[in-house]
Amino acid sequence: MDGIVHRNVEVNGIRMHVAEKGEGPAVVLLLHGFPELWYSWRHQIQGLAQRGYRAVAPDLRGYGDTDAPPSVSDYSIFHIVGDVVALIDSLGQDQVYVVGHDWGALVAWNLCMFRPDKVKALVNLSVAYRPWHQTANPVEYFSSIYGDDYYVSRFQEHGAVEAGFDRVGVNTLFKMILTSRNPGPFMLQKDHDFGLPPNTQITLPSWVTEEDISYFTSKYEKTGFTNPINYYRNLEQNWKLTEPWRGIQIKVPTKFIIGDLDMTYHYPDVQDYIHKGGFKKDVPLLEEVVVMPDVAHFINQEKAREVTDHILEFIQKF
Repeated sequence: MDGIVHRNVEVNGIRMHVAEKGEGPAVVLLLHGFPELWYSWRHQIQGLAQRGYRAVAPDLRGYGDTDAPPSVSDYSIFHIVGDVVALIDSLGQDQVYVVGHDWGALVAWNLCMFRPDKVKALVNLSVAYRPWHQTANPVEYFSSIYGDDYYVSRFQEHGAVEAGFDRVGVNTLFKMILTSRNPGPFMLQKDHDFGLPPNTQITLPSWVTEEDISYFTSKYEKTGFTNPINYYRNLEQNWKLTEPWRGIQIKVPTKFIIGDLDMTYHYPDVQDYIHKGGFKKDVPLLEEVVVMPDVAHFINQEKAREVTDHILEFIQKF
């Protein structure tokens, strides 16, 4: 894309692919989610660079053109946050602005928990900070609420979901996932290939193009889904690893943005938590919560300009 520079950086024992643009002294670090890539931030990179910021968007460990260690245990939250800290150091920055979406938001929350000194201000999308996982095994929690066909539960089965993804086809899968507007739980029924026949025709909305789908498809056809899914296979281990931080507050200036059709906004008790004081108690420097009407999970792509404007409006305060 226009003006975006790609390079590889040695961080934390792996080679990380980074896309960046902008010459400004202030760095905005953009952390993508599942199943995504740096490319999910393509619009924000351009918008932030135009306003004088240096926008940096890596492919996280196991994604895209970044190295993918072979062991499931290589995808713990300590490894992933360690990669991000090393990346920040490689940029020659004491502090950066951080923006996270989906798993990138989880990584950002944990970065702020472990190394708040590295974060000047935080804008997180879609996934709120909820320390419930510190008192309940998250895999068991989701299974108890949604059953064994819930995607987090299915992702614990090595190879089964990946085979289903292959049968549906990567191109069709990305169209299905990116365009979903169902705020209900994401279920992956066994032996049904997620209810889609291979190569199902899906009409794309205006905010995502065939070219966009082709980019995601080309990368995932090379790498597969196993290593990104390994993030989910570490949920129980992460719960154990982060036990010493149980009850800690996130003390970084924060803005949170979510769509009202995002499935994460419809988890049990989440709306009460976000709007009735629990979120603010756990994140005392939370300055604003933005709920975008009629917007689904992939908010940084669906409402690219609005999200960029929200980021800029917030970070320019610091």
